[in-house]
Amino acid sequence: MRKRRPTKVAKVPKTTLSVDHLAQALTKRKKAELVDVIVEIARADRTMMRRLEAQASPEELIAATRQAIADATDFDERDHNYNFGYDFEAYNAVKRNFGRLVDLGHLRGAMNLSLELMSQGSYQVEMSDEGLMTQDIEECLQVVIKAIGKCDLPADDVSAWCAAMVKKDRVGFICDKELRALHNRFSTSSL
Repeated sequence: MRKRRPTKVAKVPKTTLSVDHLAQALTKRKKAELVDVIVEIARADRTMMRRLEAQASPEELIAATRQAIADATDFDERDHNYNFGYDFEAYNAVKRNFGRLVDLGHLRGAMNLSLELMSQGSYQVEMSDEGLMTQDIEECLQVVIKAIGKCDLPADDVSAWCAAMVKKDRVGFICDKELRALHNRFSTSSL
């Protein structure tokens, strides 16, 4: 009887693509196809969306910041008086976007958005048990407050903004000292 010889087993190709192979595959795609893929990824991943926002125009940046404020300050109202989770990465995006708006010369846009952040953020603090997000909110607002301190806006505009910020603060202590100091520097009346 004849013995069977073992057949050679073909090597199985690796199932994972290396970065080089991925780069080669992507270079063969049309620009429109790549844009579609990036948009699809960004829709599924807010972190990726925030990274892409760095390339946005000022108008797009304002809209993206508004969305980041909504994401950061979102919470389930049924969880009030608890230490509920919150999106600290969204707060980082707000802070970063405030800085970009200031750098691009859109301080008034950052001022308007900071009013929204104060309103929604202070409500979030008010509804939480310990207000753990207070520091994140203040770090965002500090970017705008510092920029206003160095700007050449009319004193009346700065005073009115400070008064509006204090009025929107539902808890009465978010950036309170900084806002009062800025108001006192630009106005003769007190808050």
